[in-house]
Amino acid sequence: MASSTRLALLALAMSASGLVAPGRQRAQIRMGMGNSFGRCFRISTWGESHGGGVGVVVDGCPPRVPLTEEPVQFELNRRRPGQSRLTTPRNESDTVEILSGVDKESGVTLGTPIAMLVRNKDQKSNDYDTMAKAYRPSHADATYDAKYGVRAVAGGGRSSARETIGRVAGGAVAREVLKLYSGVEVLAYVQAVQDVRMPEDFDRDSVTLEDVEASMVRCPHAETAEKMIERIDQIRRGGNSIGGVVECVAYNVPAGLGAPVFDKLEAELAKACMSLPASKGFEIGSGFGGTLLAGKDHNDEFYVDANGRTRTRSNRSGGVQGGISNGETIWVRVAFKPTSTIGQLQNTVTRDGQETELRGKGRHDPCVLPRAAPMVESMVALVLADALMQQKAQCDLLEFQEPSGFNALGATPPKEVGVVAAP
Repeated sequence: MASSTRLALLALAMSASGLVAPGRQRAQIRMGMGNSFGRCFRISTWGESHGGGVGVVVDGCPPRVPLTEEPVQFELNRRRPGQSRLTTPRNESDTVEILSGVDKESGVTLGTPIAMLVRNKDQKSNDYDTMAKAYRPSHADATYDAKYGVRAVAGGGRSSARETIGRVAGGAVAREVLKLYSGVEVLAYVQAVQDVRMPEDFDRDSVTLEDVEASMVRCPHAETAEKMIERIDQIRRGGNSIGGVVECVAYNVPAGLGAPVFDKLEAELAKACMSLPASKGFEIGSGFGGTLLAGKDHNDEFYVDANGRTRTRSNRSGGVQGGISNGETIWVRVAFKPTSTIGQLQNTVTRDGQETELRGKGRHDPCVLPRAAPMVESMVALVLADALMQQKAQCDLLEFQEPSGFNALGATPPKEVGVVAAP
């Protein structure tokens, strides 16, 4: 059936159902264009790598949440380029400007959209003259052309990791909401670079931000971190790139977040993390390794802790059961491929279909992992803040008597916090 015929039939069906007014020649289908994320707590990012700037609009943030540029800038500094020899040498300060949604005098959110901007200052677009004609292997160049018929060549446009500035800024706001509610902390670190991995018995519940930031590769295990740095340096000197795994943990997440069936919490986390540039795999809890265990060995047995709360003795579920958080630490891993733009000669084709060779130019990360850690944290925080607001909207909307018949689940009840006075 021809595409024009299918569209005509769709238009007739929608007209008959009242979705489209009779007489309309084309069906109008409302669809997301991939630049927004979230339902109740929602972000929309914008901007290209070598444009005037990049930014984000955060919609749905509760009012009266204390917020200044400081916590946002802290996270952006962890993401920004030029941190060490392991990252791209592009020199950007990534200074954030909060344009709306925050009362400057009282320093609290207004409940209106929060717009944040980071201006680009160190573009070198001439580095991309050759790559304007020839596609970089395994990069988004070819697929952007296939979809749009045009692309922002310099810096990769929206496919650049520079787009994640908006995610990290929005994630910083989400973190403030989560901290106020139950002291949620989200922390990511580099678990593996190629085959250099942290020990299997590493205690992820004891890792701190200070441990992570002590290493330029953002691995909290000092001995492994040194081996990772050596491997990345070796690859970098050869004009090549390397990938690996970022692990992320979320502490103090209350039980009950997420929904069954299509909107399971792990599904939302997977979508969020897999939307990051260069991500190629996702696991939660035992992940694929869990397939090697029998049920008796894999199941997380319950017990009652000293505070009288129902807990699990192990955490192979990764803090999520049946698509809903169980109050234990949420534990995910994200695999990132090697950076596609490398300094070695590769076979490719030009935009008009001629075979050629290409050697990447410009300033690129030999390994995305050290900068990917705060990106993963931000996406996890955005999912949790959105899930928390959905939970409050559906299950805590009406004030009923506390349900009886089951014991409180998880380690973390919501903490009592003072209400911030309106400005």
